[in-house]
Amino acid sequence: MSIKAKRFRAQPAARLLNGKGQLGSVMRQARMLEQAQIRLRESLPEDMREHVFVGGYHDDKLSLITNRATWLTWLRYEQRRLISVLRELPELATLSSLTFKVRPVRPAFVPARQLRHLPEAAAEHLLDCASHTEDSHLREALQRLASHASDSQGIDEGNDADSSDTDNNTDACK
Repeated sequence: MSIKAKRFRAQPAARLLNGKGQLGSVMRQARMLEQAQIRLRESLPEDMREHVFVGGYHDDKLSLITNRATWLTWLRYEQRRLISVLRELPELATLSSLTFKVRPVRPAFVPARQLRHLPEAAAEHLLDCASHTEDSHLREALQRLASHASDSQGIDEGNDADSSDTDNNTDACK
């Protein structure tokens, strides 16, 4: 069974993103909010720029979000000036008012980087497996993996204490 796209329904992505449909209106709204954020940041004092964000636009009202209630007093005081600055954007020409909300703005979650260490003995086993592997891609991958050994000076190939373990594991690599 094959799935065939109907020719009259398939459209280029650019037409979907910039067209008159629902996705096009969402993209236009996102671009407008981005422009409003840029214009707002330009008109704010330096110390406030990282604390005030454009939240949304609905019924000629623009929502501004801040992470501290202390900024609200200044924003309310400057509301008329901010409205006139934002009305310079053609998309916001009908802007009538600003609404303010205090919400904690969480930074983007960056997962903690897990450092993994490859023991020297494991690297030796990987290199031994690589030397007995016929597939060149697999051999190169094993060698790259072995290069991550925790010993920064490299692998000591003259270590005879582990050679008996290496001989026992050679069969597993074939």
